[in-house]
Amino acid sequence: MIYTVTFNPALDYIVSVPDFQMGRTNRSVAEQIFPGGKGVNVSIVLKNLGVKSIALGFTAGFVGEEIRRRLKLSGVPEEFIPLKSGCSRINFKWKESEGTEINGKGPEIPKEALEELLRRLNRLEKTDILVLAGSIPECLPKTIYRDILSMLSNRGISAVVDASGSLLSEVLPYHPFLIKPNHHELGELFGVKLTSREEAVPYAEKLRTMGASNVLVSMAGKGAVLVDAQGKIHMASAPEGVLVNAVGAGDSMVAGFLAGWLKTGDYAYAFRMGLAAGSASAFSETLATAEDVEKLRGQV
Repeated sequence: MIYTVTFNPALDYIVSVPDFQMGRTNRSVAEQIFPGGKGVNVSIVLKNLGVKSIALGFTAGFVGEEIRRRLKLSGVPEEFIPLKSGCSRINFKWKESEGTEINGKGPEIPKEALEELLRRLNRLEKTDILVLAGSIPECLPKTIYRDILSMLSNRGISAVVDASGSLLSEVLPYHPFLIKPNHHELGELFGVKLTSREEAVPYAEKLRTMGASNVLVSMAGKGAVLVDAQGKIHMASAPEGVLVNAVGAGDSMVAGFLAGWLKTGDYAYAFRMGLAAGSASAFSETLATAEDVEKLRGQV
């Protein structure tokens, strides 16, 4: 079974305001609401690709209830821990602004709730897959990803980590099955600027020597790079298409890679599935569907 963890899920509220004027009352011409958060996105795309997962994390208040309701409507099983106080986030995204967002803070997560999540994770079994994705709320220990992987080490559980900075580097000694930095995050780890797939390769290889089994580097419109568990290098440009919404593209790449790997056990196929899934989400108003992924896979 695949389990995804989203410590701070949200409702993504996307509005279209073509003629926005600062300091004036503006009215949207279109609105969309989706359950969000990196782990949640992975679970939704996995479901769209025919792979079951269970979404874990924390929810609070009426927004938390709506997140769970929408996941149920999407056919995604969830076992979020409801918090007694606070309210889950609403993340505001302005469609015409080329990436302008206002993300909510989210609720305080008490020690008892975190301990309950850790108890649930400690019940994972051999061959289970655990996806840890996104930033950490300020109320949680900054070492939480490392702590979870330490707790589960040497038990045959495959960990996937989509994070940046120390959150990523600190899990490497626990040999995650897959890590997925983007090229900016990869460059920041080593104090360099990466502008091409070829430049990313040696640094992805370094992360593999530091402990990761597979290193998948997303590079937006420039495609992606994979250094797989056998040390083989895979590179591909992105499929052709028009960028509509980049939110969730990286999460979709993780889901596509996992779906491809579980289907075939072949890293080359998993890589193509990941790149196609990430692009399918970027070219769509919503997250990637199986039909969209299949159309693009032939271009990779």
